[in-house]
Amino acid sequence: MSLVSGPGRGGGGAGTLEELCIDKHVAYIQSLNKRSDELEYAYTEHLRMNGVYWGLTPLHLMNRAEALPRDETIEFVLSCQHENGGFGAAPLHDAHMLYTVSAIQILATLDALDELDRSGSGGKQRAASFIASLQDRETGVFKGDEWGETDTRFLYGALNALSLLGELKLVDVDKAVSYIQQCVNLDGAYGVRPGAESHAGQVLTCVAALAIAGRLDLIDRSRLGTWLSERQLEDGGLNGRPEKLEDVCYSWWVAASLAIIERLDWIDKGKLQSFILRCQDYDHGGLSDRPGNVVDVFHTHFGLAGLSLLGHPGLKEIDPV
Repeated sequence: MSLVSGPGRGGGGAGTLEELCIDKHVAYIQSLNKRSDELEYAYTEHLRMNGVYWGLTPLHLMNRAEALPRDETIEFVLSCQHENGGFGAAPLHDAHMLYTVSAIQILATLDALDELDRSGSGGKQRAASFIASLQDRETGVFKGDEWGETDTRFLYGALNALSLLGELKLVDVDKAVSYIQQCVNLDGAYGVRPGAESHAGQVLTCVAALAIAGRLDLIDRSRLGTWLSERQLEDGGLNGRPEKLEDVCYSWWVAASLAIIERLDWIDKGKLQSFILRCQDYDHGGLSDRPGNVVDVFHTHFGLAGLSLLGHPGLKEIDPV
């Protein structure tokens, strides 16, 4: 899956503002596999696994799973697994938590997790062991790789992937929950680590991790719901933190968090839906971060995921966790 941007722009084309151009978006995602000769394709090799996930998920939400070749997708994922069980962004890239999580999510979406154990390779258990090995047993946080960077994204990814593999028992979930609690700020939101600025992306990683751990009781829902609802701007879009521009990707990060804590009605869902639809290119397909900007698969993924959360017709329902 190529991560090259364009050619279209959000708001471009001849569609109507409330129309979701499913066929155009499917064709756009399919076209990305044909652009491997572009320089941007080489520049984004470090995101290849994520790109496959960002392309595959919206196709499933649009009920068009067959638009990407299943067998080829599985073979690509398996080709990126290392002996230690982790996955790289592409063949020969170092194993990292983020790519390992995307790999497992891709296989789960394709109902192909058992392919990890093809020919008795034990790939499923090796993947789970790799993830578990990255937990700091003193603090509960997770590293991204052997070099030791920590981040609440890695913690959430670890719990997400291990829950899909049925292997949460391999890690200290209580310690992970304790670490999340250290990341909550006075505004009720969460940062990348204790003392860090509140950010909507980190909020979802922490809230969703608590949901997987069965500890949503620890969240001050009213305080957090207030901070999240304040992320909506006049045009209906959402931002990631105060004084920042709206971005269609926060249609997922913010709205999913609100859905998990049962506060999605605290924003104007109609205005958000209209904002996302205005980010489409009606002729070429794809969504951009905001109207007028170049489309890409990242924002296409998160825009359609946001529409799914909002119950837009024609899309499958997505799990906010």
